[in-house]
Amino acid sequence: MTTKTSQTKNFISALPKNIFSGFVVSLIALPLGLGLALASEAPPISGIIAAIVGGIVVAILGGSNVTITGPGNGLVIVLLGAITTLGGGDLYQGYLFTLAAIVISGALMVLLGFLKMGRLADFFPASAIEGMLAAIGLGILAKQFHIMIGHNNESGSIVSLLGKIPTGLYKLYLDTPEILVAATIGASALLIMIYYSKIRNKYFQLIPAPMWILILTIGFSYILEALGIPYPMSSKFLVNIPDNVLGKWAFPDFSIIQTKEFILVVFAITLIASIESLLSIKAVDKLDPLSRRSNVNKDLKALGIATSLSGLVGGLNVVTVIARSSVNVNNGATNRTANLFHALFLVAFVLLFQNQLRMIPLAALAAILVYTGYKLATPKTLGKIAKIGKEQIVIFLVTLLTTLFTNLITGISAGIVITFLIHVLINKSFSLFINHITKPNILMYKEKDGNNYYVSVKYFCSFLNFYKLKNNLDVIPENENIILDFSLCSFVDHTVMDGIESYVDTFSKKGGSIEIIGLDKHRADSKHPFAIRKVIPFSKIGAVERYFTKRQKLLKNTAKEYHWNYVPKKDIKTNFLNNFIFFKTREIPYIYNTLKDNESKFKVVDVEFTEGAFIAKEVVKTTIMYIQLDNEIPVFTLDKEGLLDFIYGLAGFKDITINNHPDFNKRFYLSGENEIPIKELFTDELILFLESNPYYHIESNGSTLLILKKERLLSVQEIKAMIFFGQQLHTFLQYKNEPILLKNS
Repeated sequence: MTTKTSQTKNFISALPKNIFSGFVVSLIALPLGLGLALASEAPPISGIIAAIVGGIVVAILGGSNVTITGPGNGLVIVLLGAITTLGGGDLYQGYLFTLAAIVISGALMVLLGFLKMGRLADFFPASAIEGMLAAIGLGILAKQFHIMIGHNNESGSIVSLLGKIPTGLYKLYLDTPEILVAATIGASALLIMIYYSKIRNKYFQLIPAPMWILILTIGFSYILEALGIPYPMSSKFLVNIPDNVLGKWAFPDFSIIQTKEFILVVFAITLIASIESLLSIKAVDKLDPLSRRSNVNKDLKALGIATSLSGLVGGLNVVTVIARSSVNVNNGATNRTANLFHALFLVAFVLLFQNQLRMIPLAALAAILVYTGYKLATPKTLGKIAKIGKEQIVIFLVTLLTTLFTNLITGISAGIVITFLIHVLINKSFSLFINHITKPNILMYKEKDGNNYYVSVKYFCSFLNFYKLKNNLDVIPENENIILDFSLCSFVDHTVMDGIESYVDTFSKKGGSIEIIGLDKHRADSKHPFAIRKVIPFSKIGAVERYFTKRQKLLKNTAKEYHWNYVPKKDIKTNFLNNFIFFKTREIPYIYNTLKDNESKFKVVDVEFTEGAFIAKEVVKTTIMYIQLDNEIPVFTLDKEGLLDFIYGLAGFKDITINNHPDFNKRFYLSGENEIPIKELFTDELILFLESNPYYHIESNGSTLLILKKERLLSVQEIKAMIFFGQQLHTFLQYKNEPILLKNS
């Protein structure tokens, strides 16, 4: 069977799942599309148009796999502001102007896709994004809460609308019966949204909570009609759907395209739509059971085309939406056809159930949005951010409050500025960022020995340059193993730590791995794994166990496995290394992260040393194993052929040839002053052991051994391998060769 035939067969076999998932998602998209349009002061049908156009276009042209597209929460505040301001009080005219802005916004998103700006979301600090989303949530809640209790005419800023909520609730008892009925329906719908997840009946759960609200409210109108009781609410409290949906289209008005206000609206819509989509795509990729990675630039182009087409026929922006995408994945969707079927089901609903849609109370839709807004701005978010670090609370609150009192663009800009200033204050250095922002700071290569990808990050890594690291990680196959080294990096921010975790999850699902090293010298202000990391004074290394890095925790566990001791703190007693050739010309200020047995016979340590001088001076970090021998053995060094020949030559050593082992002689450089005892030491068994293991630099000074793998810090798995090798080597040297180990000369 050919690959193409197999793919076709898989596609057809998965079709029933995708059809079912598309149907379930459409049940959520219908009320949300109506509600988000109403929240934006646009005609209700405009939200459905966006979902239909987005579903069809992105399913055909998109670069993601299981995402759902349609109108999004993040644009409600932007569109509401655009419609109310561009129209100068005339909401319908403002809607037509906004459609023009949506069309141009779509064209700009296509351009961003061609410019490969899919990394745009990486330039925004994670806590600032959280603050922006919380502000959007409060903006939705502020307006929709009043509609939920029947007060459709409340207006004002987000803050003023939030302030009016207690008064609105207090005055309910003075309102008309019509408003009280609307408030009762709204409150009931909100309770359904809150308690839906607590009802465990599998048949009840087949229908999403928003659809239950529509079924019950429409059913309520039919029951009243059957009983001959007049419906207790007028049309102004119900959804307004055109009599002829297909015959009444709204088209954009481009007459104010040259004005400053219009240009700002276009910019705001493009920015927020792009950020919301990119963040959602990244989140949905984590949920994909097949662990596929979306082509975000291709998706941006598709979303831009869909947005422009939607605006041309009266629809809102098209973005990737996380909530509906999550439902899509949970219902077994495997490819983009689920998005297409969700759009086709919406077409059927609109064409077949127009009369029923007109029976939906605005208060019921508002309740759905109130719940959505609360989920975006839940107080738990502040608690979650507080655990990461105090500085993250400042970033979150500055973004949130600035957005509430101004607008989204100003808010996210304030979040970026305050994040940068906090980073400067934490590091007490402005030059760290300015001097190195444009410099290459990523070194990546595949190690021949072990086949790991080694990625080293230098200077700093924050939201400002995270894209550089991502560009390198993106080209590595996800079934490979990566050693990510931050030992040369002075500062790593929360956005980077959070972003790397996504890669760790993706690689682990595909059979690969990412192990982070080099953060043991960095301080974190909290024990949260995503807290910012900054290099600290040497004396404080490992001082507080609750702030251990993941590597340090694994090192401690490794010590327990071997019944060894683990000492993370810095130790300036490094004289025991001075008698080895490898460290003769190198200055060793300290060692740290020491693992040792109870007798200190075996010791594994991280070593920092310097080589070179003046402007050529370079700091190197490595992990070595030190073994105290029971008996004297000859002084020798063993390394890969050609690696350190020059250094050992200067020390007066020469390559020693072992008889009858041409392969060993070709692969290894064995040297020492006293050739005869060295040859006696290297028995056939020892040579076979060395040939069957990975390369290590091995050095004997007579009474102790030095074993070194690479001139970098080792991962915990590599340390375990080195310990096993060292213990085996110790056995060979001390017992199998004991009769011949008499002296060095």
